[in-house]
Amino acid sequence: MTNDLNQTRFVDLQVNGYGGIDFNSDNVTADDFRVACSSLVKDGIECVLATIITDSLPAMERRLSAIVHARDADGDVRRVLTGIHIEGPFLNETAGYIGAHPHEHALPASDDAMQRLLDAAGGLTRIVTLAPERDEKQRVTRKLSDSGIVVSAGHCNPTLDELDAAIDAGLSMFTHLGNGCPLQQHRHDNIVQRVLSRSSNLMIGFIADGVHVPLFALQNYIKCAGFDRCFVVTDAISAAGQGPGEYQLAGQTVVVDEQLATWTADKSHLVGSASTMPHLVANLQSMQFDSIQIEALTRTNPLKAIGQAP
Repeated sequence: MTNDLNQTRFVDLQVNGYGGIDFNSDNVTADDFRVACSSLVKDGIECVLATIITDSLPAMERRLSAIVHARDADGDVRRVLTGIHIEGPFLNETAGYIGAHPHEHALPASDDAMQRLLDAAGGLTRIVTLAPERDEKQRVTRKLSDSGIVVSAGHCNPTLDELDAAIDAGLSMFTHLGNGCPLQQHRHDNIVQRVLSRSSNLMIGFIADGVHVPLFALQNYIKCAGFDRCFVVTDAISAAGQGPGEYQLAGQTVVVDEQLATWTADKSHLVGSASTMPHLVANLQSMQFDSIQIEALTRTNPLKAIGQAP
């Protein structure tokens, strides 16, 4: 990092695990969360949103409750895990769009299911990622937005009309653009182009590890959307900071290769990221972004996206 960034404390809105600890494990303990938070702080992180991904509703409730318990038990955990990002289960279950989320647990959005998850999260929910086309008449989007919770589209394929309707109902973010979509799709009318066309209404997140989105494409996307509308996340799993090997995410085996790409056991698709925020910063520097732009992407804009002052 440059001297101008040495004092920056990063903000990451999507962390599924870290330093060998899987936040989506049924066996994670308060001590495990303490270890993960210590590793995050060592890597320059000020705060993160602990991210719980799609599973059965009871499993998601247990994992959300575990985060609440860990924060209640330890002040250091409370300072680092400042909130929760619920990613799913209201996602597009189609292969490609569903990504690493288990398709059998994808559900249409409903008030009852959403309330169960919010209750389990104990008032800590800051972001909910859902597919707009799975939210009939945008009922859940509107309810969440009215409650002050950021609604982010992701793992989705809404038409432009559906995306506009969701924005009108309070949608204000898009989760890891360029991912959670098929490798092959329409060359012009696709979810990436639709979202970029609405960047004046959305804060857009990107996984800047150089694996999920090639850096030349990421550079294009950020310049198109504008630095004030973008932020980066690690989408870290337990492998973050650990190097190549086998790791777990919500019961799935994840194989991390020598390039730190995080694959399913059959290498059919990526599952989260093994990157850290300092690695992302190095990637952004290699794209010739200056320190002010990088601080915007790694701190100022993430905080702005969830309604907090830098």
